[in-house]
Amino acid sequence: MDVIDLRSDTVSHPTPKMREAMANAVVGDDVYGDDPTVNQLEADAAEMLGMEAAMFVTSGTQGNLCALLAHCQRGEEIIIGDKSHIFRYEQGGMAQLGGIIPHTVPVQADGTLRLEDIGDAIRTENEHYPITRLVALENTHNMAGGVPISVDYINSVAELVHAYDLILHIDGARIFNASTAYSIDIADMLQNVDSVTFCLSKGLCAPAGSILAGSADFIRRARRARKALGGSMRQAGILAAAGLVALHDMSKRLNEDHENAQLLAEGLSEIPDIMVKSQHTNFVFLTIKETAKVSPDELIQRLRDEHNILMSGYQSKNNHVRLVTHYWINREAVEKVISAINTVLS
Repeated sequence: MDVIDLRSDTVSHPTPKMREAMANAVVGDDVYGDDPTVNQLEADAAEMLGMEAAMFVTSGTQGNLCALLAHCQRGEEIIIGDKSHIFRYEQGGMAQLGGIIPHTVPVQADGTLRLEDIGDAIRTENEHYPITRLVALENTHNMAGGVPISVDYINSVAELVHAYDLILHIDGARIFNASTAYSIDIADMLQNVDSVTFCLSKGLCAPAGSILAGSADFIRRARRARKALGGSMRQAGILAAAGLVALHDMSKRLNEDHENAQLLAEGLSEIPDIMVKSQHTNFVFLTIKETAKVSPDELIQRLRDEHNILMSGYQSKNNHVRLVTHYWINREAVEKVISAINTVLS
């Protein structure tokens, strides 16, 4: 029986077209700048995002860290959400390796940071304070339930940030899900952003890699950071070939994942012991009611053992379960999941 894996879109694996592209990729030594497939991916990504330049990195975490190291000096401060991926799940790399200080403000239910909170967090010129250098947003926002952030909000933050001569960076691991949700061209969404990362290896299905993009001078500095982090690769065109398919093909089909997540949420909402907490883009969050015969952990275990369905507990002390759709979850799989959960809870 095939496994239905809803733990994350990170579990997606390369499509047949990607595997063919990887097998036939023309490669060179990327450290020397002569891998033509990597060069093509970087050029195409920069053009699509409306940025001057881009750099292929091994992961979104590395891309974000390269961005912060390129933008900020030791002892400087960034304003960031208290539930952001950079702050919570990237091991404090900014502080460990860059001496950069996170100044956290509350993330709202819609994934935004209040403009008032950002403004209040910006330091005045005072020798007792660190220098505020950058504001970071996340789009879509993972811990807010995969909610997409609108271009109007991004532009409002950019206006505030640039008025203080600060930098706006977006952790856009799933930025194409956001642009799909709002039916807006990705370059239009990022027109007032200074730098952005996005993952090729989540909903876009590539086996590895992310892109960091911004000005040409910024990317030059970021390449130095990547080198220091051990992120320079040699014949990386094998991975970049899959990235090109992700960029040009997979980014255009994400609405299917969103529709499947909506169908999943609608079907599960009809099960008495489940409350659908939220559904945004390709994320579905459930609460298992106290009336249920099994706990969230037991539900997850039985679905795995009895039905070959994988999903993740999320903040299990609150009985939350997270399901994430992706290319390898079709409508038939959605129907099987709804039926299996209903069976286990009956």
